[in-house]
Amino acid sequence: QVQLVESGGGLVQAGGSLRVSCVASGLTFSRYIVGWFRQAPGKEREFVVAISRSDSRTEYADSVKGRFTISRDNAKNTVDLQMKSLKPEDTAVYYCAAGENDRPTSYIRAYYYWGQGTQVTVSS
Repeated sequence: QVQLVESGGGLVQAGGSLRVSCVASGLTFSRYIVGWFRQAPGKEREFVVAISRSDSRTEYADSVKGRFTISRDNAKNTVDLQMKSLKPEDTAVYYCAAGENDRPTSYIRAYYYWGQGTQVTVSS
């Protein structure tokens, strides 16, 4: 049974930093790209960033470039998302997802497995 479990969300002031993590089980982790998506109340789920299987190629949404950094450790089956210079508009539930695409992608349907999400709230 594949599981993705996010952790590390919370409340932070604007301008602050936060790290969210995702740990995977039940799959050969290194065979999957991993993406982070987010969903704010009343809005559609949107792409944030994705990372390739093993060579650390990344793709970032324009809204987070220069502020967010994704990394992965295939030995530990984990992906981290370091977020800095947070803004109130970054407030959302953050989801990690895994897919078998051959390169990182923002295409949501490329991702088969999803975590339950972790809440990130940025106060102004």
